[in-house]
Amino acid sequence: MADQPTPLMPHATATWLVDNTGLSFEQIAEFCGLHILEVQAMADDLAGSKYTGRDPVYAGELTQEEIEKGQADNSYSLKMQKAPAEVTRTKGPRYTPVSKRQDKPDGIAWILRNHPEVTDAQISKLIGTTRNTIGAIRERSHWNIQNIQPKDPVTLGLCSQRELDAVVKAAAKKAGLENAVSDPAVEASDKARLIEELRRERDDNEKAAAEAAQEAEAAAWLQAKRASEEEQLSGMPIGTASEAPAEPETEAAPAETPAESDDAEEQAEE
Repeated sequence: MADQPTPLMPHATATWLVDNTGLSFEQIAEFCGLHILEVQAMADDLAGSKYTGRDPVYAGELTQEEIEKGQADNSYSLKMQKAPAEVTRTKGPRYTPVSKRQDKPDGIAWILRNHPEVTDAQISKLIGTTRNTIGAIRERSHWNIQNIQPKDPVTLGLCSQRELDAVVKAAAKKAGLENAVSDPAVEASDKARLIEELRRERDDNEKAAAEAAQEAEAAAWLQAKRASEEEQLSGMPIGTASEAPAEPETEAAPAETPAESDDAEEQAEE
């Protein structure tokens, strides 16, 4: 089951399976490639993001017979009927999030300074910008040229290190530079490093998802505990907490006797 592809929209598919089937959380998590705590959070309505369910039967990824087999046997692993078609973007400029678009000039300036062999067309495709912007930065006629500082586009999140290396390598090979000659040992090392990086990213994502689910579970437990305490306080009789023991009365001073009063008058006359 490790080689089985995941649904096109794993979280939306898991949401639908939780709401419309009797499959166990382990079966849903395994089929959708998610952590079981993520599925648990969806079932308890504690997930940070709300997903609209996606029917895998309608999408052709799962059959009703397969769902019934899973419901009859909790140890049964669901088998995907048809792998989702890979969606690729072949036309149009590279999409860059709005939060990172102001960093494009810095990334363009870095490439122009460190890799002059890269063409404007390659930069435009890598960064997702226009040739007019690249030319303005090269000629220092950009409207914001005073604030542009060359920065690595990989660090800025405008592209991946693999994409940048591929563009630089292709440009160097086209320009006939000496470093364009491929070294099998270097390529093998780069491939191993890339695999390790991808594996580390996957582990970090799984860890983050597990921590998020645990935080959601802890928050729900704390909320339930507070609600229980408030309910207990509201059930106490009125005035129970406000009643306090009465303070003891102070003893009154003894009254003077007639003899003591006469003695005091005689002393005052003397």
